Amino acid sequence: MEALNGIRELELGHRAYDFGMLDSLVAAAARELLDMRRSHRIEVDVPADCRPETMDEAYRIQAAVVQGLLHEGGRVIGYKAACTSTIAQTALRIDHPVFGRLLSHSSHASGVVLSADAFVHRVVEAEFAFRIRRDIETVTEGHGVESIRDCIDAVIPSIEIVDYRYDSWTIGAPQVAADNAIHGCWISGSPLTDWQHLDLENCRVGVTRNGELVTTGSGAAVLGHPLAVMAWIADELPRYGLALRAGDVVTTGVTTDVFEAVAGDHIEARFEDLGSVAVGFTE
Repeated sequence: MEALNGIRELELGHRAYDFGMLDSLVAAAARELLDMRRSHRIEVDVPADCRPETMDEAYRIQAAVVQGLLHEGGRVIGYKAACTSTIAQTALRIDHPVFGRLLSHSSHASGVVLSADAFVHRVVEAEFAFRIRRDIETVTEGHGVESIRDCIDAVIPSIEIVDYRYDSWTIGAPQVAADNAIHGCWISGSPLTDWQHLDLENCRVGVTRNGELVTTGSGAAVLGHPLAVMAWIADELPRYGLALRAGDVVTTGVTTDVFEAVAGDHIEARFEDLGSVAVGFTE
């Protein structure tokens, strides 16, 4: 991806984000998306004069948005894959996933209780996550399920909370990607390092709300196998000047139907033979 070298100051309320020199489309779109996040303002779409038309534009905007989100501290700790199901790809009229960044300040350990008011939406997604063992190099033939295994040292049961400020999350793939793949926060369970024997494709997942089972699924929901998502993102990131590095964590997309949590909810996702992860919401 073209290196970021655009606006001097990206204004967000009383704060200023200095990105150097970004082109005007990236600057305007990042300003809009950051303000929507700050104010919880909901819009039909990004304004036409700064709306991304391609995934390249979208990921350039995403990088600027992430820099803005990290202006007062925090760091990128890995990546999230989104739209790894046929249903999501059909809704966005694409034939591939998209990615976003995971951030330290919006990542939490299992059992955390979050303010419901911190989000516009609290869409619950039970996801397999993986921790990278060593830097992953680009390979000409592309990565596959088996070749990517050796690059991973742990599997992590996790929940992603998806949060968006468009009237509908199906607005379009570039708009979704530009807003950091509408990532809200990530909740992680305990990493399992002895995982190679697990049948992740058929691993059953169940999500409860306040003790009642809401939805079930399995690893097959994400490109047929969670490691297929890992292979995809390992091949996709280098297209934009990025790569998976040792210590990064990656979430691989929702394994069940989704639903929205509300204040007072306690959510738990249970992964067969892997463990569980929980999050609560309060006013």
